[in-house]
Amino acid sequence: MNTRLNVTADTPVADVVAAVEDWVATHVPERWRAAAAEGPAALRAVRSPDEYRAWYPTFAHSGLVVPTWPPEYGGLGLDPEVARAVERVLAPLRLTRLNPLGLNNAAAALFSHGTEEQRRRFLPPIVRNEEVWCQLFSEPGAGSDLASLATRAVRDGDDWVVTGQKVWTTWADVADFAILLARTDPDAPKHAGITYFALDMHQPGVTVRPLRQITGEAEFNEVFLDGARIPDAYRIGAVNDGWRVSASTLSSERQMVSGSGSGGMGRLGGSSAERLIEVAKANGRWDDPVVRTKVMRLWAQERIRAWTNERVRQALSAGQTPGPASSIGKVHQATLNQQIQDLMVDLLGTAALAWEPSENPDALPREVHGMLRSLANSTEGGTTDINKNILGERVLGLPKEPDPWKAKPWKDIPRS
Repeated sequence: MNTRLNVTADTPVADVVAAVEDWVATHVPERWRAAAAEGPAALRAVRSPDEYRAWYPTFAHSGLVVPTWPPEYGGLGLDPEVARAVERVLAPLRLTRLNPLGLNNAAAALFSHGTEEQRRRFLPPIVRNEEVWCQLFSEPGAGSDLASLATRAVRDGDDWVVTGQKVWTTWADVADFAILLARTDPDAPKHAGITYFALDMHQPGVTVRPLRQITGEAEFNEVFLDGARIPDAYRIGAVNDGWRVSASTLSSERQMVSGSGSGGMGRLGGSSAERLIEVAKANGRWDDPVVRTKVMRLWAQERIRAWTNERVRQALSAGQTPGPASSIGKVHQATLNQQIQDLMVDLLGTAALAWEPSENPDALPREVHGMLRSLANSTEGGTTDINKNILGERVLGLPKEPDPWKAKPWKDIPRS
């Protein structure tokens, strides 16, 4: 069945909206639409993750997953204002974009620094969720100070041979490709000797080891690279210019974990402030003025976060870079989400303190899972402290901390 939306960049907004409404009525299962009208909880009850993944190609082939992308990359080529009108139609259905690290992080680098051949090769499978991506940046000795990374890539004819270790890699266990930062010139200063690559994860020399979380899941992984090979055609940007290329990816990652990118809130986990109101009313705590004050303070903060994220989206739609706003959103959201989840378990009382032991992470009460998962919010996407440094330097104009090793060769810098 052809599910492609028959619109172009020249189609009037009203006609695009009508076409999307017709597409929804034709291709979105009726019981999903009925449940969506009742709210998120009803929709989750009738649409399992496996069922959604099986249906997802219908969504991807429509062009609606990335409506502003050019058609040759899997989008519709729509103006950002038209795309926002489209999103308003789709919003009640909660059609989460799968493959967020591909759609956000990898795509950002490909659009900014990739070749046309690379974009045509990688972007359409990303949209269709046929090739899942992960991000091989952080290392055991290079997390907050990412530019000190030690994974090496050595040129061997038309290939690069990569050796090293990465850690805290989300979805590496299911990924087909990875965006990779590797050191290609140890004699250069640490920011200047890094190159950006796309790595095929399904090859000898790539070993993935899951890291078990407090929630019982293994969402993060460590990855060992032992002679893995990358064709030079999969190098994104110039040799030794990887730090500049990574800026687009890191900014997109901050947007994603602040809730402003595709799949953002799904990574943070937990309940919303609206859910706090529901729980407080259901268990009789809403009558307590102190509880109401706490809940509404967080509800107001959620609105502020949404407006900040909208500013980021507007800047991107206008062809601007998100700049410090992505760091503002990241810092704000990390703290806010943790406060919401803490209050949620407080509202639940003893129901959040104990539960039947199980090997299945899904057996953990949703609210407790959200609280435990939120502990990672201040670390993922760049630590909160590092993002505060960015805001101090780029927004407040504060001087950078002295660096006695600035401009020194990476190989001479002490490492842990």
